Amino acid sequence: MPHKLSKGKGPVLLIAGILLIAATLRGTITGIGPILDFVSQTLNLSATQAGMLTTLPLLAFAIFSPISSGLARKVGLEPSLMLALVLMTIGVIVRSAGSTTMLFLGTCIIGVGIAIGNVLLPSLLKRDFPTQVPTLTAVYVLVMGIGSTISSSVAIPLFYLSDKLHITAIPNWAFSLAGIIIFPVIAILVWLPQLNRHTRPSADTADIDSHSYLWRSAAAWQVTIFLGINSFIMYIFISWLPSILTHNGYTENQAGYIEGILQFSTAVPALVLIPLMVKMKDKRGISVVMALLTFIGIIGLLFAPEHAVIWVVCIGFGCGGGFILGLSLVGIRTHNAQQAAVLSGMAQCMGYLLAATGPIVFGFLHERTGSWHAPLLMVSSFCIILIVLALFAGRSHVIVRTKDGKDIVIDDTKKQIESY
Repeated sequence: MPHKLSKGKGPVLLIAGILLIAATLRGTITGIGPILDFVSQTLNLSATQAGMLTTLPLLAFAIFSPISSGLARKVGLEPSLMLALVLMTIGVIVRSAGSTTMLFLGTCIIGVGIAIGNVLLPSLLKRDFPTQVPTLTAVYVLVMGIGSTISSSVAIPLFYLSDKLHITAIPNWAFSLAGIIIFPVIAILVWLPQLNRHTRPSADTADIDSHSYLWRSAAAWQVTIFLGINSFIMYIFISWLPSILTHNGYTENQAGYIEGILQFSTAVPALVLIPLMVKMKDKRGISVVMALLTFIGIIGLLFAPEHAVIWVVCIGFGCGGGFILGLSLVGIRTHNAQQAAVLSGMAQCMGYLLAATGPIVFGFLHERTGSWHAPLLMVSSFCIILIVLALFAGRSHVIVRTKDGKDIVIDDTKKQIESY
């Protein structure tokens, strides 16, 4: 039975737990960006290997997202989310051991925990707060951004704090990464009371028809690639922005704070777009605007890096808005919750696989050219593709499968329901 927000401490504690999990989902992976150069130098990592530290969680998202709902069906949503938090905690500890092997192993474990949380939290919101989903989604995305902002902003101060405290058991960068453990630990403590409940995901997530025809649908692939390219661009900057900034004369502290601004900027569009999108049937215009903002930010960072804060806000707002739009298009382009769940799984699986290549390719280009110009130009070209793709993915036409098994796309909602 859905909770009511206005009565009792239970719903308040549940919402607090949800928001703390949201902060953990981003905070545990974004803190490495500002100290990536130190990690690479200490462990003698190539640019391509360093890019893998952002890529591995994305691969985990793609691989483990499809099985997360099955886990929740067997053990319940609340224990599954606790498992996600425990995995992220273990991953942070392992990653902070100080060796190359443990760094990569811990990163993989964190990615598995995040994958479970990413899939199951939206189902929990839909099940327990069905009338507050838009509002809570906006707050949820905002808190994710706040978590990643804090994680990025404290990375460098924690790095230097290790010297002041004369800690020698682990390297400075490992101490910095270990500090992020506060996110999952607090979330675990607040989430403990929820373990008394062993409820399943909402029926929309737990009961999914195959809808395998979506893999042959052009419209489904438009939404999938839109999300994929948007994530491809976003995770490149999560991984490499501090290195780009320090190359252009910024200090490590400044680069860390600007990285935090990027993370926060990805969350701000939730407050603007979610109420706005309710009034807009056709999302092509706003989708193009988000992609164009990202393009402007990248070009600005390339040719006028002294104004990096402005360009980083553009990139963060554009990519964050594009992500929210992409998730919204999953619902807009489908005719029921089951079809939407399948398209969501397809879009996230393939999208994260595409995004996983971003930091590696970006780092490889930098390594080969010895400059950030070629990689940034490469990313700007993907923005142009994203702008064109937005004109197709942003349509309101609904994907419908008729009784004879053929796919059609109908603009009018009543007509598509009748035909289905």
